[in-house]
Amino acid sequence: MNEGTQIVEFFGIPFNVGNIVSGLVSAVIVFVVLFWLSRKIQMKPVGRQNVLEWVVDFTNGIIKNALPDEEGKQFGLLAFTLFVFIFISNQLGLIIELTFNGVEYVKSPTSSPLTTLTLAFMILVLSHYLGVKKFGFKGYFKNTFLSPMPALLPISIFEQFTNFITLALRLYGNIYAGEVLLKLIYNMANSKGVLTYIPAIPLEIIWQGFSVFIGSIQTYVFVTLTMVYISQKVEKE
Repeated sequence: MNEGTQIVEFFGIPFNVGNIVSGLVSAVIVFVVLFWLSRKIQMKPVGRQNVLEWVVDFTNGIIKNALPDEEGKQFGLLAFTLFVFIFISNQLGLIIELTFNGVEYVKSPTSSPLTTLTLAFMILVLSHYLGVKKFGFKGYFKNTFLSPMPALLPISIFEQFTNFITLALRLYGNIYAGEVLLKLIYNMANSKGVLTYIPAIPLEIIWQGFSVFIGSIQTYVFVTLTMVYISQKVEKE
């Protein structure tokens, strides 16, 4: 909980090394897992191909709930990629944590607000871009900010900001809180020897399982809200 950070500057822009390394580790794990699952694809899925197809069907189901028409099919790859990356990122800190000289280099990327804010900002920009692309700027502005009535313009503008903040902080808060509690249990186990170590073991196991569940739910929520926000921009109110 008291780990420091290492900041490097690139062209005057500060970067957190821990966030970069953690995000890179998650991306590599996603690539390796999907590469392994997608080898020897057959018309009749067997073995590990069933896992891959289940994830694809699951994310396609999320899209259909928000965009039931044919237009939703173009977002299949986006939903699938977001789901797998965020799921792995949420669970990474439960499996691997690497701290060196007081600096945490590997953790759950989504336990950092910078990561979740970046993901949310990407979704915000993408959704508005898709709205402009489909309706033109005038039609997009009317559909997004002046519907159902122009008098709601201030509320509509504020809603875009709150959507962005809540999308990011909901994910960050849940993952960060889970990792903090795991570290508290670990510190408790080492504080007074056997008296605290033994009861800490079942607590750690229980909270690990609960954290996996929370990480999975938050992945689903993030992808679902992403599709909802996109549907609000590409469908007429």
